[in-house]
Amino acid sequence: MFFEYPKLLWLLLIILPMIFWYVWRLFRRREPYLTVSAASPWKGGGTTVRTVLRHVPFALRCITVAALILAIARPRSSSEMEKVDTEGIDIVFAIDVSTSMLARDFRPDRIGAAKDIAIEFISSRPSDRMGIVVFAGESFTQSPLTTDRVTLINLMKEIETGLIEDGTAIGNGLATAVARLKDSDAKSKVVILLTDGVNNRGEITPAMASEIASTFGVRVYTIGVGAMGTAPYPVQTPWGIQLQQMEVEIDEPLLQGIAAQTGGKYFRATDNAKLMEIYGEINKMEKSRTTVESFPVYSEKFMTFALVALFALLLEIILRLFVLRRLP
Repeated sequence: MFFEYPKLLWLLLIILPMIFWYVWRLFRRREPYLTVSAASPWKGGGTTVRTVLRHVPFALRCITVAALILAIARPRSSSEMEKVDTEGIDIVFAIDVSTSMLARDFRPDRIGAAKDIAIEFISSRPSDRMGIVVFAGESFTQSPLTTDRVTLINLMKEIETGLIEDGTAIGNGLATAVARLKDSDAKSKVVILLTDGVNNRGEITPAMASEIASTFGVRVYTIGVGAMGTAPYPVQTPWGIQLQQMEVEIDEPLLQGIAAQTGGKYFRATDNAKLMEIYGEINKMEKSRTTVESFPVYSEKFMTFALVALFALLLEIILRLFVLRRLP
């Protein structure tokens, strides 16, 4: 344990003049007296408990003052600093939020499954910095790189279709994700790009975005989301929303090319279990060991001394009011 403000401990010297003043008054004080014919009734009585207790309130007052001074000097304790090994990289999720992600070949739908499994992935990697980019007809950053898991998970939960103009701008989404990583000092920079369609929008082509990622040393893992053949898709009809079977179109050669050019890998997810398996495989592949120095964890100890001061003060008041009370 140590004190944040050790110079305040000099205030403990206040107790010395307090003791001097108490002793000086004790010997100078004149007690009232009564003249009696004989002192024999009082002989042999010895020292009573009340006589001993009369000094306790002063002792409690000294304890109160000392404990308060120790409390305001801010006593603290800390764990020792040591070097530890951690596994950390910078990862950006690039997630397709086009309306086709509402298809229900996943539970509850593609975008819901993508968010839920990504949240589990985030929770399993506490040492990584992560960010989120979403794209449809355009792209934008949902969250920059951060280690704040609570904020990141909340922002992931807020992702939904209809946030931006519809379409599938894979190139824009990848380029925005790479822009979040290009200035990173991490030894390993990764984009996990998840889509269920074919590139049909955007000013940046997927080939150009892939070239940019390769230039900045960003590895891209691409995930094609969708069942084989057809998938149930919610469609608005005069009788309400109904599910209609629609053909699943994923540009797998494009996604495979992006992964191959950047040193990543392409995956095809056909259901929730397969998507979870893919994230588990990426989790195993992306492990970069680095040695860092942990920060000391401080623990405040002032409350203990504050409680001692409060207890001593209350006990002094009780003794003076109820046990050592004097007649006026």
